Order: sequence, then structure tokens, then C-alpha cells
Amino acid sequence: MPKIYIIDVTNRDGVQTSRLGLAKLEKTIINIYLNGMGVYQSEFGFPYTLHEMNYVAANLELAAEGVLAPIILAGWCPMREKEIEASFANNCLKHINLSISTSKQMTQGKFRGRLVRAPEDDPSVPNLLDMTTRSVELARKLGAVTVGVNAEDASRTDDEFLLRFARTAKDVGADRLRYCDTLGYSDPMTIYDRCRMLAEEVGLALELHCHNDLGMAVACSIAGAKGAVDGGVDAYINTAVNGMGERAGNADLVSVILALKKSSGMEGKYTLDERIDLSKAWRLAKYVSYAFGVPIPCNQVGVGENAFAHESGIHTDGALKDRRNYELYNYEELGRGEPETIETGREITVGEYSGIRGFRDVYGKLEIEFHSDEEAREILELARYANVHTQKPLTDDELRFIAAHPDLARKIMTMTPPALGN
Repeated sequence: MPKIYIIDVTNRDGVQTSRLGLAKLEKTIINIYLNGMGVYQSEFGFPYTLHEMNYVAANLELAAEGVLAPIILAGWCPMREKEIEASFANNCLKHINLSISTSKQMTQGKFRGRLVRAPEDDPSVPNLLDMTTRSVELARKLGAVTVGVNAEDASRTDDEFLLRFARTAKDVGADRLRYCDTLGYSDPMTIYDRCRMLAEEVGLALELHCHNDLGMAVACSIAGAKGAVDGGVDAYINTAVNGMGERAGNADLVSVILALKKSSGMEGKYTLDERIDLSKAWRLAKYVSYAFGVPIPCNQVGVGENAFAHESGIHTDGALKDRRNYELYNYEELGRGEPETIETGREITVGEYSGIRGFRDVYGKLEIEFHSDEEAREILELARYANVHTQKPLTDDELRFIAAHPDLARKIMTMTPPALGN
């Protein structure tokens, strides 16, 4: 039976959240957490973008070293020759998603006659079907092992053209079609029917990329995945940690996994990638909240402060007698339950102005020793730069990463703006 896999897009779509963002070191730590959680793939950035190139290359080196394995690191790129070539120019990228708008609204509203959907629409103008063929072929030529083709605004694309687009992608050798509910327009019943139709008539694995504009991103992701699997193909659900993303955000990672594992229509009936380790969810959600500077809502699924809180007499009595009376799943499953230590006395932190004594005290508490004062001072200098880079006190895992991978940490934090005129 086909499976359901998780592709997290926090480091690509999540960072496009207006007025927010992540430092490259923070994106790297998120990739490490996602790998530890058993997530199949991280769409880890924009490999054609100048300020991402060192980060992309360094993370691919971490993958080659086995630090980021077995997670797949995939880039996102528009279907434009220049950007596709740049994506593969300076690194060993092997996985990419290529994106183009497919609805009449977007092709007419965005391209304004410079591009049409099909050759017969206007033979004198480039069309997106031919562009899709050329783009996939170019990515393969440049070394892509897997290529996903993204139908932006698929939910507002008519069935006839969406099928034609999907068949074009399959014929040219794409590995997956990404069904993008770009405006959160779908409802669960509609997206189920359309994904099942695509699966049965085209036979290409489907990705579900759902936004939360109508509050249905998780429901639509689950329904679309069911449609794909019922139609006979693997399903890949795009998620973002804590539901981060443009406008109202993307489908929340923890909510999607819990729905796949615990909901009445999914539990025991559909197969989720066995590598998923939900016990890492709490730690990941907290880190992403800290990195973005966005508190986790108290009623957030699974990881919110109130997710396992009971106050009313009937509820507390029932939960204390048997937690299954009022809890659908156990908090330990998400990695919760351990007490947290909050320092209320003297606290030494590492920042851009730290000295060697305080620095060694912090690393000593992490049980990390340096072979020499010279090595300690080199790591201290990197930690100072990291604090400038993130503009936040460094977390224990960030400090561990810098000490374990100083050369790659340096690379990740290095950005050289192009000279004017270039």
C-alpha cells in the first residue's frame, strides 16, 4: 500500500512569513532537529539566492558527512533557466522542486501575456507546458536525482488543464506533482476528490501543499493525502513547524502527524513513514518558537501550554482516573513531561562581547572541553559572530554545533554582498 511522507518547508516557506525570518545557523539547527525527528525531507531553502549559497553548500556537506542523514535536503526554484542553473552551480544539490503557476487567474494576472498556459493559447508566446518540460530536463542535466514539479494555485486550476500539466510532468520524468493550495481555497472533500482523480488518471506521486487562509490547512492536507493513497500513489504532505508561513501560515507539522496517527479515519488505515519520531516534537517546536520570536499559542495542538491542562471538576476527575477519558494521546509521546530548569540566580551567557572565562564556564556546563586555549579562543570568536548573526542568546544546541563543526559554522554565517553593478 502507498505511504504518506512528511516534507517540511519551514526553512523555505516558513521563512517567508512577513516581518519574520531565521538566521542561517537557526535554519541549520532546524534541519538537524527535523532529521532527528525522522522527517523525510526538508525543503531547506533557495539554492539560487546569493545569501543562501554558503548555507546551502554547508548543509549539503553536513549531509555528506552523515550529520544530516537520512533526511533529504531539497531546494525550491522557479521554472526559469537562470535560477535553475544557479541552483546547481556552486554545490552538490541533488533534489529540487520547480514551481510555476497553473491557474488562469495567476497566469493571466501575473504574467500579463508574457506566458500562456498551452501552445494553442497563443503560438507566438512561450507556454508553461513547454517550460515545464525544458525545466525538468535542465535540472536532470545539471545533476538532479529527484525533481518535483509544483502546480502553484492548483486548487484554482481547472481539472482539464491540471491533468494535462500533471501528465506533462510525468512524461518528462518528474518524481512528484505538488498540489499547491496556495490561497487555502480548498476544502477537505474537494481536495480529496481532485487528488484521487489525479492519482488514478496520471499515476504520479502527489505532494500536498496547503495554506491556512480558511483554517483548513491540516484538514485539507490529510484529505488530499487520503485521496492520493486511495488513488494508488504515495502522498507527501508539506508542513511547517508551528504552522509558520505566509499570511495565515502552512499546515502545522505536529498537527499533521498527530492527525495521521490518531484520527479515527487514519489510525491503522493509512501508513505514515515509520521513521517519524513524535517524541522530538516538543523540543523542535520550542526551538522554532524561539528562533522566530513567535510564542507558541497556549492552545496549540500537542505543544501548547494548555494542550494537556485540565481545570473543570468533571474533566480533572476524569483525567486523573484515566487520562484517556479526556486526552486523545499521551504527553510523553511528544517528548513532554520532563521538568525544565529555569535559572533564577547567577547566569552566564555567550554573546558577541563574551570573554574567555565566561565562555569556558558555559561550555563546561555542556561538558565540552577544549584541547587548548587557542582552540577555545577560536570557538569563542565563532560564538561571538553567531550571536551577531542570530541577534539572540545562543542556545545549548547552537553552541554544541559551533564547537562540533567550526568550519561549517563559519561557512554558514559567511555572506558577502555582491559589488554594485554585478
